[in-house]
Amino acid sequence: MTLKHTLPLFAAAQLLLAGSLAQAATTHRASAVTPAAATRPHAVRRPLDGLGLRSSSVLVFDASHSSVLYSRRSDVAMPIASITKLMTALVVLAGEQPLDERIQITADDRIQGKGAFSRLAPGTTLTRAELLRLALMSSENRAAYVLARRYPGGLPACVAAMNAKAITLGMKSAHFVEPTGLSSDNVASAEDLSRLVSAASKNPTVGKYSTEKQYSVRVGRQMIEYHNTNALVGNPTWEIMVQKTGYITEAGKCLVMQAMIEGRQVVIVLLNSVGRYTRVADARRIRKWMEAQLS
Repeated sequence: MTLKHTLPLFAAAQLLLAGSLAQAATTHRASAVTPAAATRPHAVRRPLDGLGLRSSSVLVFDASHSSVLYSRRSDVAMPIASITKLMTALVVLAGEQPLDERIQITADDRIQGKGAFSRLAPGTTLTRAELLRLALMSSENRAAYVLARRYPGGLPACVAAMNAKAITLGMKSAHFVEPTGLSSDNVASAEDLSRLVSAASKNPTVGKYSTEKQYSVRVGRQMIEYHNTNALVGNPTWEIMVQKTGYITEAGKCLVMQAMIEGRQVVIVLLNSVGRYTRVADARRIRKWMEAQLS
């Protein structure tokens, strides 16, 4: 049976569910199409599973209609790398410390371990707002670490607040041990991260800073230019409200964002993507698929 003829929404959803259950040998779980798509004769052209997504864990959530459009291993907790910084930013902003306060980076702000390189040398002085910008748009690890160390009560208090915020948001499997994402012990499921992205999208500061294309700061006598780690931010055809990328070896390439697609606010979570550009390619495939459903 196909969807060549218009079906009531309930019948269409049942038909799609039956097709999903038939794939019990796989780990994919396809959800019902959106209400608008389900009521049009030629809205469903090909399933998202057929587009060759290469991210291990995927969640596509239509925030405008509170419905899951697609899910693959979305309940599995895994390392989230620098997606962590979205939670760090929310907690730091909730601390209500002045954004224009100038903070000097010291030798105590050096982060040990793989991937801890930073262009922010000790002695550099930046405002809290500048540090937030660099942490969100360019994933500057030392910037995130400095923000957490200057949080009321210090680093332990900031991490505790991050875990408390996760519970408040209903992030059941999320756990944080530090503010940058360099630790593979920072974990969450795609379902958890969809809640984090939704919360971040409601914070104007996080939305603005995470979607800036570039920003320059003075380090010593030099102006250093930082660029957004998400190539889609610079693409004028994308309308992105909030985003964050992430990468460590254990997490693979990760990307979360909320974007406007065909007039709908859509949350996309992509974890452990294979290949340097795969997370961006997967996001483009998802958008193309959605446009086909709603065209």
